[in-house]
Amino acid sequence: MIREDITIKNGLLPDEPGVYFYFDVADKLLYIGKATSLKKRVGSYFTKSHDNRITELVTKIARIDYIQTPTVIEALVLEANQIKLHQPPVNIMQKDGKSFLYLVITNDMYPRPVLIRGKELEEKGINPFSTTLTEKAKEKYLAVFGPYTSGPSLKKALDYVRRMIPWSTCRPPEETGKHRPCFDRHIRKCPGVCTGEISVADYKKIVRKLMYFFEGKKGVLVKELTKDMKRASKDQNYELAAKLRNQIFALEHIQDVAVITKDDVALPYEVKDRGTVLDLDGRIEAYDISNISGTSSVGSMVVFEHGIPAKAKYRKFKIKTVDGANDVGSMEEVMRRRLKRYQKFPNAWPLPVLMVIDGGKPQVNRVQAVLDEMGIDVPIVGLAKGLDRKQDRMVFDRSDLRMLKTAPRGREIFQKIRDEAHRFAVKYHRQLRTRASGIIKRKK
Repeated sequence: MIREDITIKNGLLPDEPGVYFYFDVADKLLYIGKATSLKKRVGSYFTKSHDNRITELVTKIARIDYIQTPTVIEALVLEANQIKLHQPPVNIMQKDGKSFLYLVITNDMYPRPVLIRGKELEEKGINPFSTTLTEKAKEKYLAVFGPYTSGPSLKKALDYVRRMIPWSTCRPPEETGKHRPCFDRHIRKCPGVCTGEISVADYKKIVRKLMYFFEGKKGVLVKELTKDMKRASKDQNYELAAKLRNQIFALEHIQDVAVITKDDVALPYEVKDRGTVLDLDGRIEAYDISNISGTSSVGSMVVFEHGIPAKAKYRKFKIKTVDGANDVGSMEEVMRRRLKRYQKFPNAWPLPVLMVIDGGKPQVNRVQAVLDEMGIDVPIVGLAKGLDRKQDRMVFDRSDLRMLKTAPRGREIFQKIRDEAHRFAVKYHRQLRTRASGIIKRKK
């Protein structure tokens, strides 16, 4: 339990994400940290055994303040900005400021986000803890964000944010002499710098949005996107308006990923392994496409809950925009329609714990591209058929800790729900063909 002589903001700590501040009896700030749960993280300092350095810190705490955030990712951003602003002694002594990681935005024709250590910044003549850039520093960088206490956490957060605000790490055709799209362009994480599809002015608007996010100005960012969306709609640019609407929705419904990890800080705390093990008893959805010679193409969505079919929640899709036997294109149409229904009716169409896709890398990549474009984070696994069930190959992002831990134990249920999705799709396809056949006979 926290000592009774310590003053806590509002008299309690919420079981929510946020940033906490430790002050001594002279009301001097000692330390700033972030948490998936303020209540559990701060409590762990007083309930667990620590080394002498931490024990000394705990004995000095006289007041605890905190700022609650909607998500852990926003706590990560806030923590970095607050450490730079206040430079609390325990944080600074922890790594001497030099081995902290910083996110810098380069001042190139097409600016790029780059991760740099504090030591490297100092070697370039930049004070890592300065809240403003010198004129010399501005020649190289538009902005410097940090310090971040955990490299892996920052990288995971960046990967997640890129799904909502895509940027480029590639070079324009003027520099490469080529117009070949990079891999990120194929999965819509790059807005087209490599192919010359985006102007310098439009690309810099994207970078400005990224900077707003890491400045902790999500509200300003949403307001700007809303203004752009209304302008696009007024100009009858409905495709752009829909894209902006999806970005706004994603920002307003940020889903936490496992951005706080065991290597986050040197200070010990109780790790809540949040998001790294998927609940196979939760809602799992599977998708399949069925057609014969490219006719009457249909898609199916089946749902398992507690490991068994929830047939009342099954859904079927008649493919409308794809001609011929194009399973990948059909899967994209199904996924877009399903996710748009989630955006309009989140209670009736809740997101699953996991999506199982009948197919291999092409299908999985296309579905991931749709998820990234719409700013939605749902783990996916594809099942590429082998000669028998034992040879089914699971296709998933192996950099995703959630899937690495879940895939081996989930193979059997993945196969069951995939087979059920196939059965349901084939049944619907036969129904459509039977109806079509009946119409032809009546015409004769």
